[in-house]
Amino acid sequence: MWVVKRSGQREPFDRSKIVDGVRAASKNRPVTEDDLQDLAQQVEEALRVESGEPTTQQVGVAVLERLKTLDDVAYLRFASVYKGFEDLGDFQREVGLLTKTTEPKRHR
Repeated sequence: MWVVKRSGQREPFDRSKIVDGVRAASKNRPVTEDDLQDLAQQVEEALRVESGEPTTQQVGVAVLERLKTLDDVAYLRFASVYKGFEDLGDFQREVGLLTKTTEPKRHR
C-alpha cells in the first residue's frame, strides 16, 4: 500500500510511523505496547479497505478516530501536532468536540 503525501509524492505505508507517533502522544499514559500495535493494525486494515492509496490526511484521521477511544490525553496530544494547534483556543475547541454529547431522542 502506498500513501500520498501533501506534496503529491507517494511512499510505502509504514506501520511503525503510526506506532512511533502514537507512542510519543501516549508517553506516561496507561497505553501498552500491545495497544499501540493493535491501533496501528486497525488503521492499516481500515485504510486498505477504504483506499489502495490513502492520503496522509486519511491516515491521520484514522489514527485520531481510534486514539479517541484509547486515551483522551494521548488523543489531544496527537491532535495538537497533527492539526497544528496554535493556541489554547484550539485545545479548548478540541476538548469540546471530544466531550460533546447529545441528548438521547425522546420517543413520543
